[in-house]
Amino acid sequence: MTSRPTPSATGFTERLRSGRQTIGYWVVCDNPIATERIAMAGYDYVCIDAQHGLIEYRGLLAGITAIDAAGTGAAALVRVQANDPFWISQALDAGARGVVVPMVGTASEAKAAVAACRFPPAGHRSNGALRAGLRIGPSPAQSNADIACVVMIETALGLRNVAEIVSVPGVDAIYIGPSDLRLALGGATPTDPAVDAEFDDALRTVLEAAKVAGIAVGIHCPDGVTAARRLAAGFNFVSVANDLMHLEQAVKSHLADVPEESC
Repeated sequence: MTSRPTPSATGFTERLRSGRQTIGYWVVCDNPIATERIAMAGYDYVCIDAQHGLIEYRGLLAGITAIDAAGTGAAALVRVQANDPFWISQALDAGARGVVVPMVGTASEAKAAVAACRFPPAGHRSNGALRAGLRIGPSPAQSNADIACVVMIETALGLRNVAEIVSVPGVDAIYIGPSDLRLALGGATPTDPAVDAEFDDALRTVLEAAKVAGIAVGIHCPDGVTAARRLAAGFNFVSVANDLMHLEQAVKSHLADVPEESC
């Protein structure tokens, strides 16, 4: 088995824009020491989830610092709370190499996300990146070039408008939120198999739109096997599960190995 090349945080956005296969991990817990360990595992990026994760700003900053401290070249990304300049700027000022912006449904919303990621004249991000200025850029123009703006397709509206969204200049990649998208397609649960056919059609629609526009498309995956299957199907980047899910799986697995009568 060949080992994966060492990732490079400084080259992450270039790699994403080029469409090369990229593998990441998802963090939802405020545990910087664990996040540092995860970043040392060899993933190309680690995304801290500020939307649904159990993390406030101090935890976000500590998590990004931990990813950088791992020294493996993994890029720190943040899924921000909402498509809002405040949240986007806060994540980037803390040192994130890029943001994943949820619930983008129209081209105008995608344009707003791009503008929040870029300094003038390319956007309207405020200049005050106290930590990021030491690591990314350092000039506004270089920062604009180095930061990745990833928008999520996870609603019925976003799916209908995906061709227009992927055509917005400055959108570096799109990312499918499978749970919300499955619900948007009529699923009773985020994993409802009753809408498998509609879900697969939606994935093909997004993949084709991204291919035409020439931008990368990613998706969240519950495990490595699914991630490998998505990459083989044409996705450029994948995120694997999350730390809380894997913690639960590990403790249950160890408990199951202990005979009941010995407890």
